[in-house]
Amino acid sequence: MSTSTNISTDTSSTNPSPATARPLSVREYEPLARERLDPVHYDYFAGGAHDEITLRSNEAAFARLALLPRILRGRGLPDLTTDLLGHRASMPVVLAPTAFHRLAHPDAERATARAAASTGAVMIAAMLSTVAIEEMAAEARKTAVDAHLWFQLYIQRDMGFTEALVRRAEDAGCAALVVTADSPALGRHVRNDRNDFHDLPPGVVCENLRSLRADEPGHVRQVDLSPELSWEHVERLRAMTGLPIVVKGVLHPEDARVAADLGVDAVIVSNHGGRQLDTTPATVTQLPRVLDAVDDRIPVLLDGGVRRGTDVAKALALGARAVAVGRPVVWGLTVGGQQGVEQVLGILRDELAHTLTLCGCAGPAELDRDMVVRADSGR
Repeated sequence: MSTSTNISTDTSSTNPSPATARPLSVREYEPLARERLDPVHYDYFAGGAHDEITLRSNEAAFARLALLPRILRGRGLPDLTTDLLGHRASMPVVLAPTAFHRLAHPDAERATARAAASTGAVMIAAMLSTVAIEEMAAEARKTAVDAHLWFQLYIQRDMGFTEALVRRAEDAGCAALVVTADSPALGRHVRNDRNDFHDLPPGVVCENLRSLRADEPGHVRQVDLSPELSWEHVERLRAMTGLPIVVKGVLHPEDARVAADLGVDAVIVSNHGGRQLDTTPATVTQLPRVLDAVDDRIPVLLDGGVRRGTDVAKALALGARAVAVGRPVVWGLTVGGQQGVEQVLGILRDELAHTLTLCGCAGPAELDRDMVVRADSGR
């Protein structure tokens, strides 16, 4: 990995205010972010596994779906508020867990947490964040007293280490644990291998890992991804905490059924943004199968490829309770810090409200599966 680039705390030149040329869509943030990022770090955020087939298919799958609107229903302006594990969120869009925000902006996850809080969105804080969960929570609650954070967790074979992370998340006031379950090994990224990017730059660490086990410094290599992990570890996690548990990385309907049978509180249909096993199907194509498997017993969320309010509406119409967005948040953070993230979330919120209005729906709950058809067939 290249370590020659220092991460400055001066945002005046590297992250100018986007107000001078504010993007009009979520996609417009990525080229602006690419201009500002170290090319190695851009490749880390943008890239996927191997040939990046899954990475591309997540977005392409949404384009193959069409919305079939209803007319003359007299519903008025839509209400986007959504119940997520007992919390009333401002909209059915949450911030997916993404690591290493300090590579994108010097204010790092502090800015992201404030932006989520100011917009009333749920943020899933990454275990591999470059700001400690306690500080993220404090920043969020400076902005909104009812700010809502979930904590993403890679269960470790060392369950004592896992429990220390869980207690840290509980003490910070996190309202749920999101278990990333699709990573028995690290995905192979050609871009990272080509750039020799396998460690963080000097002075940047995974703050949630500091001193949890002896005097370990928060190095990313402390994380133990193991093929030995099983549903038994989820059951052991259930026994050690009263927090709701969400399992992220579900693609096969049988895994969704197992999760529901074990009393997991929700699942996220996810292929890790195309960063783990390449050639897995796009998440939106698997969503209906997963929903049929859980049969309304638990909420189902989706991430992967959401770039427009129409994408959000398609996922909700198919039955998702909410969607999560990852890379768009990083691009917004890179371009404008807290304001950039707020603008990305604002674009998605405005586009979703507009889409619901045009579909004749008073809120997300009125979207229905028969309002989504194949774009090439009309049925």
